[in-house]
Amino acid sequence: MLAWSEEEPPRKARIEIIPMIDVMMFLLVFFVLISLHVIPALGIKTSLPGSSQPEKLEVRKHAVVTVAQGGRVQLDGSDYSLAGLGSALIELKKSAANVDVVINSDKDVSVQQLVDVMDMIKLSGITSIAISSIKK
Repeated sequence: MLAWSEEEPPRKARIEIIPMIDVMMFLLVFFVLISLHVIPALGIKTSLPGSSQPEKLEVRKHAVVTVAQGGRVQLDGSDYSLAGLGSALIELKKSAANVDVVINSDKDVSVQQLVDVMDMIKLSGITSIAISSIKK
């Protein structure tokens, strides 16, 4: 046995930086992939019509109705038939009294298809409708 005991100095807490760097690199790669559209966004891809006088609207709670060629219609990223869209909008109107609808329509959609969607929106009781466009 040893005659004297030598105490070990207390260990100091260490902050491991390598795992933090790994997490930050993962987040950086994730955001780069999102910004480059490698990971697809929800909804139908549309080519918005151009307008020389677009206005930026202040909207309250809003829903986005996407209209694509071939009669495809979506409400906030979920596919609906035209009749189903009306039912979904009525439920949305019940849950939120002041709701705005933004129509995100492809520029090649027929006017009749756009009017049919607008009629469904009006029949649901929603009166505040806006059509998305990009500046020419």
